[in-house]
Amino acid sequence: MKQLLVILTSLCLFFPSISQARDTKHMLSIDDAMQSSDFQEKLDGSIKLYFGDQTHSKVVSKAGNFTTNKKTNAVGKSDERACNWVFLSALLALQERAKAEGANAVVNISSYYKKNKVSSSSEFECHAGAIMAGVALNADVVTLK
Repeated sequence: MKQLLVILTSLCLFFPSISQARDTKHMLSIDDAMQSSDFQEKLDGSIKLYFGDQTHSKVVSKAGNFTTNKKTNAVGKSDERACNWVFLSALLALQERAKAEGANAVVNISSYYKKNKVSSSSEFECHAGAIMAGVALNADVVTLK
């Protein structure tokens, strides 16, 4: 009986910390992220990326509006590092979708965390916790002139 009491007490102490898990919202610089060597090496230059209301050439055809929701392991990483890594993953997913659709650009890229749209040409939204970091993006996949 004493062991059961110890186990139950331990569980009661443990579960409140889980229910109060960290979910820190960060608005981070798109330009700073795009300048890193990981982004330079991994992004496909043939699929152009346009954030928020950035101007681009005329849309010839639209393949559709797509959302990507990526998560990454944040253990042992700074929030910024984890967020930049998962942002890259989300952009790569959008570029892969553009290739699959035969398009050459992704426009109107907006943060879309928990379906809350934040459109910016300078920042992206990321949420980081002790274990995971996540970025969700919404964008139009198009062919530009």
